[in-house]
Amino acid sequence: MSKKLIIAEKPSVAGDIARALGGFTKHDEYFESEDFVLSSAVGHLLELTCPEDYEVKRGKWSFAHLPVIPPHFDLRPIEKSEPRLKLLTRLIKRKDVDGLVNACDAGREGELIFNYIVQHAKSGKPVQRLWLQSMTQQAIKEGFSRLRAGAEMKGLADAAVCRSESDWLVGINGTRAMTAFNSKTGGFHLTTVGRVQTPTLALMVEREDKIRKFKARPYWELEGCFTCTAGTYKGKWFDEKFAKGKTEEDEHQRAERLWDESRAKALQAKCAGRSGDVSEETKPSTQLSPLLFDLTSLQREANSRFGFSAKSTLGLAQALYEKHKVLTYPRTDARALPEDYLPTVKATLAILTGEGVGKGHDETLLARYSPFAHQILARQWVIPNKRIFNNAKISDHFAIIPTLQAPKHLSEPEQKLYDMVVKRFLAVFHPAAEFMISTRITRVEGEPFKTEGKVLINPGWLSVYGREGQEGDEGNLVAVEPKEQVLAEEVVLNATETRPPPRYSEATLLSAMEGAGKMVDDEELKAAMAGRGLGTPATRAQIIENLLGEQYLHRENRELQPTAKAFSLMTLLNGLGIPELTSPELTGDWEWKLARMERGEMSREEFMKQIAKMTQHIVDRAKSYDSDTIPGDFGELATPCPKCGGKVKETYKKFQCVACDFSLWKIVASRQFEAAEIETLLTERKIGPITGFRNKMGRPFNAIIKLNTENSPEFDFGQGANGDDSNAEEVDFSQQEALGACPKCASRVFGHGMAYVCEKSVGPSKSCNFRSGKVILQQSVEEEQMKKLLATGRTDLLKDFISARTKRKFSAFLVRGIDGKVGFEFEKREPKTKSPPKAKKILTEKSATGKSASKKESPIKKAG
Repeated sequence: MSKKLIIAEKPSVAGDIARALGGFTKHDEYFESEDFVLSSAVGHLLELTCPEDYEVKRGKWSFAHLPVIPPHFDLRPIEKSEPRLKLLTRLIKRKDVDGLVNACDAGREGELIFNYIVQHAKSGKPVQRLWLQSMTQQAIKEGFSRLRAGAEMKGLADAAVCRSESDWLVGINGTRAMTAFNSKTGGFHLTTVGRVQTPTLALMVEREDKIRKFKARPYWELEGCFTCTAGTYKGKWFDEKFAKGKTEEDEHQRAERLWDESRAKALQAKCAGRSGDVSEETKPSTQLSPLLFDLTSLQREANSRFGFSAKSTLGLAQALYEKHKVLTYPRTDARALPEDYLPTVKATLAILTGEGVGKGHDETLLARYSPFAHQILARQWVIPNKRIFNNAKISDHFAIIPTLQAPKHLSEPEQKLYDMVVKRFLAVFHPAAEFMISTRITRVEGEPFKTEGKVLINPGWLSVYGREGQEGDEGNLVAVEPKEQVLAEEVVLNATETRPPPRYSEATLLSAMEGAGKMVDDEELKAAMAGRGLGTPATRAQIIENLLGEQYLHRENRELQPTAKAFSLMTLLNGLGIPELTSPELTGDWEWKLARMERGEMSREEFMKQIAKMTQHIVDRAKSYDSDTIPGDFGELATPCPKCGGKVKETYKKFQCVACDFSLWKIVASRQFEAAEIETLLTERKIGPITGFRNKMGRPFNAIIKLNTENSPEFDFGQGANGDDSNAEEVDFSQQEALGACPKCASRVFGHGMAYVCEKSVGPSKSCNFRSGKVILQQSVEEEQMKKLLATGRTDLLKDFISARTKRKFSAFLVRGIDGKVGFEFEKREPKTKSPPKAKKILTEKSATGKSASKKESPIKKAG
C-alpha cells in the first residue's frame, strides 16, 4: 500500500501532527500509520557550499581569488544533524512512499529547509504543502483537509533560495574583500559584512555620529500661573505665527521655545502680575485601538515594556505557538486577519471567557479576560471590518492572536507576552476611546498662553488595559466664567537646552529596520512601508544578535551603542563608495523584490543577476584603493605624543603622531580600540583589563595593555599568569588597599594584573595559590564584588557571564567554596507544580568552562 511521507521542521511538530491525525506507531525517529510516514528535520540540515571546481582551497582571503560567483551552488550536510538527514533521505527513497507533504513552518525558511532536503535526496516524487497558522489539533486537521499543491509554492521557494544565495554571495565576498583590505599591512583583521546586517549597522552609526556631533543650544520657555474664581491653572506662552520648518536646522524649533534670553525676560516682565482674557474651545476626539501584533511590533512593545531583546521575544512567541499552542504563527509581517476568520475569532473569545475549558488551565489569566470577552460577544462587536479582517493586508501569515487552546503552565515571561497579545486582541474589537479635548488661550497684554486638557469620556478599548492604558491623560481644567478676567499671578522663566537624538533601543531599531531607516510613527503608514524594510520579521532579531556578537554593537542597559569597529567599517565602505552595503533604503529594496518574487512578480534569474553585479562591484572597489587613501572624518587626540609631545591624529588604521614615528594600530588581536581607550593608555600608560581580544585560534581572551619604556604597547597578563613565579621579584602592595582576607591562608588579597591575588601567591617565595580573575567568562568582576565575596562568601548576582561551551549569556553568583576556590552558584528558581524542589547547583570554574581551574581560577588566556 502506498503512503505519503510528512516532513515537519522540528520533532515537536511531528509529535503534534501524529496526535492530531491519530493511528501512528512510534519508531526510533519517525512515526508510521496506514496512510503516512511522519518524521522531521531538526531545523536546517544542509548549507550552501561552492561547487568543488570553484572552491578556493588556499588564499581564500586574497583579492586574487575574488569575487567567488559560482554558476550554481552545491549543498553539504551540517555535521551535527547529518544522522537526521540520512534518515529522511532513506524514508524519501522508500518504495512504498509515492508522495511527500511539506509540513515545515509556513514561510521562507520552512520552504528552504524542505526543498534542500528533497534536492539532496534527488527526489522527483510529487509534493503537497501543509500550511499551518496555528498548532492546535483542530488547525492541524483542517490543514490536512486542504493541502496545497507544491507548484503553488514556487514563488516562495524561489525567494527562499535567492535570499540564501544572495546572503552567501554578499557575505562571503564582502567579508573576504574587506578582510583582505584591512589585512594588507599585516595580521589578520576579520571584517564581516552582510547584505542586511551592514545597512542596519549604518543606521546605528549615523545616529551615533549625530549624537557625538550634537551641540546643545539654550532656549527658554515661559509658564504662567493663572488665578481665577474657581482656582488656578497653568499655561505656556507660544508663538501664534510659528510654522514648523522642513530643514534639519529647524529640527528643534517649537512654537513655545524662545531662543533669545533678553526677549524671554522682557515677555516675563510684560506679563507678570497682569490680568488676562480667556477664550476656550472644546471638541470631542476619538482614539482607535492599536492594530493587532505582527512579530516586529510585538518585539518592539516587549522591549519597551519589559526590556526583552528581540531574540528573547521571538523565542517566547515561538514557544507559545509551538509548545503551548496558545498563539498563532509568530513569524508574520501582517497585522490583519483573513476575511473568513470571524467564526474563529468568536470561538477564541468563547475560550477567553474561561467557560467550559476544563481544569488545569490558568484560571487567573482567564479571569482577567473573561469580562471583556463576554462583553464583545454579548454586544456583537465582531463584525466585518477592513481594519481587522482584510485579505489584501495578508501575505503568507496573518496577525498574531490567541488560539482555541486555553493557557496553562506558562512561565512568567511567557505569561507576560501572552497577556500582551490577548489584550491587544480584545482591544481591537472594542469601540474607540472617546475624549473631550479643551484648548484654552489666555491673553495677557496681547501675549498668548496655551493650556490643554484631555478628559476621558468613554474608555472604549482602553478599559481592557485599565490604568495602564490611560496614563498621560491631563484631566479637567479649572472652570473659568464667561468674560472672567484672570490674573497672571506668576510667570516662570524656564531655561533649558536642546538634546541630541536618543540612541536606538531594540524597539526603535526594529522600527527603523521595518521602515528601511525612515522613522514613522503612524501605524497604518508603517504597515504600508514594511515591505521595503531591512530583513524580515523572522530575521531581524538574529541580525541584531549578530552585530552584538561581532562586537559592532554593545548593549548598555536598553540602549544599543555602535563601537569603534562599527565606525571603522562605515568609514571604509563609504570611502570605497559602496552604497549597496550602507544604504538602508537600497537594501530594503532588495527585500521588497524578494517579496515580489514570492508573489510571482519577479523572476529568480533577474534577482540573482542583480546580486552578482552588486558582488562584483563590492570586490572591484575594495581592490582599487589603498588603506592610506581611505577618506574619513578622523579626529585628533587631546593627549600629546608620549615620545615627542606632538599631536596624535587618527587615520583609517592608526593613531599616528604628526611630528615623529610614534603610532598605535587601531586593531590589535582582532579588537579595535576606541579613541577614549587610547587616550587612557597614553595618559596612564596602562589600560585594562579589557575584553574582546582573540588569539590566532579565534578564542577570546582578556588582557591589560601597557606602554613599555620604548612607548610600544604590549600585553600584560599579570605576574605569574602562567603559574611560574620562580624568577619573579617581590611585589610591593604597600600603596594598595587590601580587599579582604584570603580564604585559603587568611593573608590579604589585592588586585594585581589580571587577577585578585593573595599577597603570598606572587613572588619567588609564594606559599599560597589563591587567585581569581578580574574578568571571568567575559564578565568583569569589580573590586566591590570581590570585597563582598571575601567578606560574605558570595557576590551579587552577576548577569553577563558567557559560557565557553555554548557561547550563551548566563547569570550566577560567584561563591567561595570550603577549599577557598571560587565557583558559580546559580539563582534558585521556584520548583514547578508537583515537581520535587531542586537543590541549588554549585559549579567550580572548571565545570563551567570544561577546563581545569587548579592553576588559574579565571579562564583568561594569553594570546597564542
